[in-house]
Amino acid sequence: MDIYESGEDYLERILMLEEKKGMNQVHAVDLAQSFGYSKPSVSLALKKLKATGYLDFGSKDEILLSEKGRNIGEKTYERHRVIGAALVSLGVDATTAYKDACKMEHDLSEETFQALKKHYLEKEKRN
Repeated sequence: MDIYESGEDYLERILMLEEKKGMNQVHAVDLAQSFGYSKPSVSLALKKLKATGYLDFGSKDEILLSEKGRNIGEKTYERHRVIGAALVSLGVDATTAYKDACKMEHDLSEETFQALKKHYLEKEKRN
């Protein structure tokens, strides 16, 4: 994959904000507030993501994920949710679990993630 970890975080956060605000309603200021970053820092990151084809901007500067950007964002977001939920099911405090999931989501191999996901989903079915 030709994207850096923080780029994955941006794409994931855009999806999360789309769930909250609505698709095509997310702007750079929303990301800045969500991350607690300065707007210039967010703008720079978004320009890099645009230059590499992960997103574009609409006529009112709304952030529009490309197919490639959406795919990576969805993959990262799924990893975040599954890993976080699996850690919570092991007894880890939810805040800690999802904070840890954010770190782990980028580094797990696809094989390990799929095994974890399968195990977690099977456990959920039994409960």
